[in-house]
Amino acid sequence: MHTRRRGSSDSDKPVADDPPEWSDVDEDAIEERVVELAEAGHSPSEIGLKLRDEGVNGTPVPDISLATGKKVTEILDENDAQPDLPEDLRNLMERAVRLHEHMEDNPGDHQNKRALQNTEAKIRRLVDYYRGDELDAAFTYSADEVAELLE
Repeated sequence: MHTRRRGSSDSDKPVADDPPEWSDVDEDAIEERVVELAEAGHSPSEIGLKLRDEGVNGTPVPDISLATGKKVTEILDENDAQPDLPEDLRNLMERAVRLHEHMEDNPGDHQNKRALQNTEAKIRRLVDYYRGDELDAAFTYSADEVAELLE
């Protein structure tokens, strides 16, 4: 499941201390746009992509943390616009729901059954990690409850 390396490309972000000169956007304008996009239902990663591609007032923001000194999730926390579930956990839960639906239609699909078991194991580990901080202390994973929660 886990590797000791970062992959063949050895991917690292380029080292930068300051935002580029061509991206002069006010910190307050960026924070307002982040909160606006979060209230529209976008996840933190989607917010980062939208600001990179569309920008604020037509000026792209290549790196929110360099421009504001805060991460997107920190901005959302400060403005009480944080999503109810962490993004990584929500994505895994959506995948598990899709796999459950597939299993109902195709009960003999053993590869899907294994993928579902692996996905649910990841969900349980993440729930243990987030329990008490970002999730309720009494939260437990159940496929039926998650399907209702995500709808």
